[in-house]
Amino acid sequence: MTTFDTHAAAPAAASSSGAGALGALVVGVGSWATTTDHKKIGRLFAVTALLGGAASAVIGALLGFERIGAGGYLILDLDSVVQLSSLYRVVLSFGVALPLMLGIAIAIVPLQIGSKAIAFGRLALFGFWMWLAGLLLCISSIAANGGPGGGEAKMVDLFLVGVAITAAGALAATVSLVTTVLTNRAPGMSLARVPMLTWAALTGGVSLLLTLPVVVGTAIYLYVDHHYGRLAFGGNKGVNDWLGWSMTQPQTYVFAAIGVGVVAEIATVASGRRHPLRAILLVGAGVLSVAAFGGATQVQHALTWTDTSGSDKVKELLPFLIFNGLPVLGALVVLGGCVLGLAQGKPRVIAPLVPAVLGLGMVLAGMAGHLVAQFGPAGLAGTVFEEGEFNYVIYGTVLMGIGAISFWGPKLWGRSLPRSAVFGLGTLGFLGTVLSSLPLYVAGFADQPAGVVDGFAYGGPQELWNGLAAAGSAILAVTIVLFALTAARAFRNGEPAGDDPWDAQTLEWSVSSPAPADNFASVPAVSSPEPLFDLKPTGSVK
Repeated sequence: MTTFDTHAAAPAAASSSGAGALGALVVGVGSWATTTDHKKIGRLFAVTALLGGAASAVIGALLGFERIGAGGYLILDLDSVVQLSSLYRVVLSFGVALPLMLGIAIAIVPLQIGSKAIAFGRLALFGFWMWLAGLLLCISSIAANGGPGGGEAKMVDLFLVGVAITAAGALAATVSLVTTVLTNRAPGMSLARVPMLTWAALTGGVSLLLTLPVVVGTAIYLYVDHHYGRLAFGGNKGVNDWLGWSMTQPQTYVFAAIGVGVVAEIATVASGRRHPLRAILLVGAGVLSVAAFGGATQVQHALTWTDTSGSDKVKELLPFLIFNGLPVLGALVVLGGCVLGLAQGKPRVIAPLVPAVLGLGMVLAGMAGHLVAQFGPAGLAGTVFEEGEFNYVIYGTVLMGIGAISFWGPKLWGRSLPRSAVFGLGTLGFLGTVLSSLPLYVAGFADQPAGVVDGFAYGGPQELWNGLAAAGSAILAVTIVLFALTAARAFRNGEPAGDDPWDAQTLEWSVSSPAPADNFASVPAVSSPEPLFDLKPTGSVK
């Protein structure tokens, strides 16, 4: 028995005397809807995630603009604010960050490890359609006054069903990805030799395997209680209390975990040499995955440090550092290792490096903010400071995804994105992320309450902070839309990329661009972490 799903023969093209353009369209849609080609499945995840990112940023801008005055509702009303806030969180977490990173890994990792296909290809495709169906249920239920705090009981139930289905779909796709890494590597490719993206996909995938079942189980418990009794979990008002952990820190680190592999991979190629600190990068990505334990326990491990003895402070400090500090350390190790690798080589400033590194920097800003927020004496609990952390992590993940699509897009589509556009959009996205997040840090220290857009006041220019945050979300919406349009045009009519446009080091660049359906004519043997580099004249450089 094999874990591979062999590709069905391609449907015959419509003849000139047949159905013509309509028949070709039906065949094309059918081939994508039923494909077991991991490159297509990954693109389905990633493209859908970008669309969700643009829509979510628009919602964030609307909520931000409504907060500017804080003296009445200008665009929205009280009920819609509650629902839009829930929609913003759900879509950015489960509809953008998670599928974007997962889709990139599904599209590229089998190529990197010398596999002809992804393990359980039909399961991966089923996972996509299950994830998409669940996400649409979540969105439609919130639109119909469901979701956390919703007033329509049946729609609240539907929202919980949608969350469970969404998480279960992502879980199915993750099983396929992790199984591929563990079982389908080329001869000679041990886990110590896998590329950085593959290693991050493995560690991040295991983190998802630990946390997504908890999301499913929590949603089921909440559904049963809400549908039959509403006695144990607080009914519709208690949904966020019990499920909110899955849409905040440190669970968001799990959604971003694959991104550190993206940054390490691109930075290594940009350095033009074998990475001298590769083992350190592997450790850093693995340490980041400790964030999964924070999500799985569904507990914020904070430091109260108020009227406690020295021994009690130590007891609080240890779990705080394990659950919150170690993920930050892991991300710092990867970023620092990438910088040192670039400094020791002969670096080239390749365009995808800009959004990727800036994105990881934004994720780190969110992680650092979470460390501060969990320090009780800072008094940040219940303020918009947490929303700033969330924006930093999620939008940073989107930037890493833009870098990944810019880097591996030529291998998937055979054409390159304009270098200037990637530079410009990466910088614009960085600006939008900072504006959407940093002012909320400032407003959090000024005690602006979370979850409301009206009826608050504090000293300082609160209109400025909320106006900047709204503008940041609007800039991000524009960035994502422009990137999607630029990529669509470039990958359709852009300059041919060639098989190895980056002078790269790993196996995916050894095949033609776009990559063939079955990846490799014969499975290659591997003798180092940089198998393609071994074949080049510069391969002897250490």
